[in-house]
Amino acid sequence: MSVMGQPPFDAVVATHHAEIHRYLLRTTARASEAEDLAQETFLRAYRAYRTLTPDANVRAWLFAIATNLTRNHFRAEGRRRRAHAEVRASRAAAVADGPEHAALYNEARARVEALVARLPLKQRLAFVLRRIHDLDYDTIARSLDCSSESARAHVFQALRKIRVSLDGRELPHQE
Repeated sequence: MSVMGQPPFDAVVATHHAEIHRYLLRTTARASEAEDLAQETFLRAYRAYRTLTPDANVRAWLFAIATNLTRNHFRAEGRRRRAHAEVRASRAAAVADGPEHAALYNEARARVEALVARLPLKQRLAFVLRRIHDLDYDTIARSLDCSSESARAHVFQALRKIRVSLDGRELPHQE
């Protein structure tokens, strides 16, 4: 389906599916839930695609749909996600300081991911949208149905909680 001024919907999926899926994976911490929510995001987007205006920001629109579905998912489930225990696979690239540094980096990264997973939902969503997907505060505010100032505050509170939880420890830098 092509909308005047918009690319065909299959091009929208090809362009944005991976990023939306990564966002949902970070917010749910479960691959199966992220995949289900990504499919539902694009199903709803497909149904509403013809209503978009030619100047619409499709990326922001998809993030808003995904965010709303995530909120509904957590409400329906009645609980927040527990911190996931899996540590992502090490980067394929060699680490300059050797395997000890890579192990420390991966441990620190897993700790930060666990802290993010335990944040209150709005703070977690705002943090991921801003710090991982680099969305502006106005777009985050529309996704979370709040003001730009509230979106900024959610990100600030998330960062503060992460810093406090890390007890001021420095994270090793990945080369």
